[in-house]
Amino acid sequence: MRRFGRKLDVEALRAELPLSLFCFDCLRVHGEDVVEQPATRRFEALARGVPESLIVPRIVTADAAEAGAFLERALAMGHEGLMAKALDSTYEAGSRGSAWLKIKVAQTLDLVVLAAEWGSGRRRGWLSNLHLGARDGQGGFVMLGKTFKGLTDETLAWQTEQLKAIAVATEAHVVHVEPKLVVEIAFNELQTSSRYPGGLALRFARVLRYRPDKTAADADTIDSVRAVAAVQH
Repeated sequence: MRRFGRKLDVEALRAELPLSLFCFDCLRVHGEDVVEQPATRRFEALARGVPESLIVPRIVTADAAEAGAFLERALAMGHEGLMAKALDSTYEAGSRGSAWLKIKVAQTLDLVVLAAEWGSGRRRGWLSNLHLGARDGQGGFVMLGKTFKGLTDETLAWQTEQLKAIAVATEAHVVHVEPKLVVEIAFNELQTSSRYPGGLALRFARVLRYRPDKTAADADTIDSVRAVAAVQH
């Protein structure tokens, strides 16, 4: 993106930021639209029209070990992960839907619930959206984001009762609680954020499980979170 649209110092940028062309799909062949054709036919058309060296590497397999090895190779090359595509899917511009799924390696943190928001719709009556924090090393907590993802109805009912029992204040639809409950959170990456005091925010955070075997003193610290972010970049 640093090269996109540049008109000055183009040659210098070519040396600094070399780019390579990779084609991943075929939308039109000899004047004929193929967006409604299944993926297998579009990929065949792509292979006929573009040299193999310019096509994004792909495999078709039902073997989990082979797929895992393919993911490891992609990660070793510096990619975020893979795209899994249904072989009978059509091409939908601007939308992946369930036919195209991103596959990334998730990381986890043990964080403390600082507050929760009352849900709406089918989650009305339950405390749903969790405010998550890491220990700041001085007896306090640094908020890293919110999530309501990964929660089953059973977990929602359980956490509502638990959080109501340790509530300390209510602000509009937000219930602030004593920092006691530790929850294991999966996330795809940490991104810089001016919204939170720690300067970091969780991306695609979701609840894996609560950790009744841990106290707030066992939760991850903001320093450990920053160390994860440093390795990530």
